[in-house]
Amino acid sequence: MISGDLGTLVSVVAAFLIAVTVHEFAHGWMADRLGDPTPRLRGRLSLNPLVHLDLIGTLLLLFAGFGWARPVEVNPRHFSNWRRGMLTVAAAGPLSNVSVAFAAGLLFQLGLTGAAPALGRLVHAVVYVNAMLAVFNLIPIPPLDGSRILSNILPPAQALAYDRLAPYGPLVLLVLIMMPGNVVGHLIRPGITWLADAALGGLRL
Repeated sequence: MISGDLGTLVSVVAAFLIAVTVHEFAHGWMADRLGDPTPRLRGRLSLNPLVHLDLIGTLLLLFAGFGWARPVEVNPRHFSNWRRGMLTVAAAGPLSNVSVAFAAGLLFQLGLTGAAPALGRLVHAVVYVNAMLAVFNLIPIPPLDGSRILSNILPPAQALAYDRLAPYGPLVLLVLIMMPGNVVGHLIRPGITWLADAALGGLRL
C-alpha cells in the first residue's frame, strides 16, 4: 500500500485522515439522528481528524495497508428500537466510506484530475483508502462494524451467543493481522479492488 515515494505517502496519509474522519463522524451523526446524544456529548460530532485517530490503527495503515480509528461511543438505550438503531449506526460508517470513494472516483471519470498529477494521486488514494476502510470494517469480528451488523441481524438467541465472543474479538483480529502471509490482507483485497475499480469506472492512475 505504501511505497517509498513521498508524494504517495502524503496522499495516503491525507486520504486516511479523510476516511476515518468521515467514517466516525457518520457513526456519531447517525446515532445523534436516532436520539442518542452520547457522540455529541463526547465531542465526536466533528470533522476534526484529531478527535477520531487511534495510534495503533494509524500505524497499521502505514505499515500493513489497513487500519482503523477510535470507535465512537453509543448508548443504545436512547434508540426507540435498540437493535435496529445499532444496526443502522454500524452500517453508517462503511456506507459513508463507499460514498466518499464513489464521489472521489467521479472526479477521475469526469477527467478533472488529468492536468494535476498530485491531485490525481490524492484522489486515487482517497478512493483506495475509503474502499479499504469500508471492506475491512465489514469483517464480522468485534469490534469492527461487521460484528455489530451481524449481531443485530441474527435472531436474539444466536446474537446473544455471538456477543459472548466480543471480549476475544480484538485478540482474534490481532492474531489474524500478525499471522505470516498477511491473511487479513488476502481476504479483503478482492473486495477492496472491486470497490475501488467500480468507483473509478475501471480507470487507473
